[in-house]
Amino acid sequence: MGSEGPAPVVAVHVTGFKKFHGVAENPTETIVNNLQSYMNKRGLPKGLILGTCTVLETAGQGAIVPLYQTLQSSLSKDANVPNSNRVIWVHFGVNSGATRFAIEQQAVNEATFRCADEMGWKPQRVPIVPADGGISRFRETSLPVKELTKSLAKMGYEVTASDDAGRFVCNYVYYHSLRFAEQNGIKSVFVHVPLFLTIDEETQMQFAATLLEILASIY
Repeated sequence: MGSEGPAPVVAVHVTGFKKFHGVAENPTETIVNNLQSYMNKRGLPKGLILGTCTVLETAGQGAIVPLYQTLQSSLSKDANVPNSNRVIWVHFGVNSGATRFAIEQQAVNEATFRCADEMGWKPQRVPIVPADGGISRFRETSLPVKELTKSLAKMGYEVTASDDAGRFVCNYVYYHSLRFAEQNGIKSVFVHVPLFLTIDEETQMQFAATLLEILASIY
C-alpha cells in the first residue's frame, strides 16, 4: 500500500449561448447541451470531472446573472470534491464568419455591440466593469493558449490563437469570467467556434471533448 494521496482532480465547467441576431441556431447551445452525454460515451479521462453545462442568453445582463450564479455555486460544489482545487471554466461562443476554431487569449473592458443583444441592449464604448478603469483595460487568461492551439492543431483541428474576442456578448462574458477567475484562483478560457455549416457537428463535438482532455492534462 502506497502512502500517496489521491491524484489531483480538474473540474471543468462549460457555457454556451442561445440564438441571437443573424444566428437562428447557435452551435454552442448544441455543443454544451450534448457535451455531458458525449463525454460519458467517449469516456472521461482520469482526473477530469465535467461539472456544470450552462447555456446563456446572448445578452449582456441576461447572461451575467446566471453566469455569476453558476460560477458561485460551482465553487461550493467543487469544494466538496476531494482534491478538486483545480477549476477551469470553458466558454464557447460562435463566430458565424469563422472557418476555424479560435482560442481567445484575452478580453477587453469594452462593450460596443454591433447590434442589439437579445434583451435590446446596444452599448457603445462602455466599460464592462467601470471599477476596472477605462475601455482599454484588458484581462488575459492564465492558461497556455499557444500550447493548447499547437496540441489541437497536431491532432488535425483547424484552430488558431486569437487576441481579439470582439466587443459583443462573448467578450462581455469572457471579461467577467476572467475577473472572477482571478479573484477566486481558478482558470477561464473562451473558444470561438464556426457554424455547423462550416465545420460539422460531430467534428465540433470531438474538438470540444479533446479540448477538455488537453486542459485536464496540462493543468
